[in-house]
Amino acid sequence: MTTAAPPLNSTQFLTNVTTKNQEQSLYQSSGAIVAAIVVGVIIIFTAVLLILKTYNRHMRVKRELEPKSTKPTISPALGHNSSTAQPPAVTFIPVDIHMQSR
Repeated sequence: MTTAAPPLNSTQFLTNVTTKNQEQSLYQSSGAIVAAIVVGVIIIFTAVLLILKTYNRHMRVKRELEPKSTKPTISPALGHNSSTAQPPAVTFIPVDIHMQSR
């Protein structure tokens, strides 16, 4: 005795296969989009680092090539002592330290 298999609905099978193919292609394309974004961010990051490195090198060379003494020379004023070239020393005594008087 043979039993007849129920007939397969070909449109339902094709729709199911088509839906799976569409989902698979969406997953693949979304993965490709994410990969493209990641590669783009890495390229931009690398470009910014290279630009900053070049700028830093340029500024360092510029600093090294400019003259060292940019301060104008000040001649001592008349009537002043020549020892004024050194800044005056300031002594700070905290308030909480009391000296004993004898």
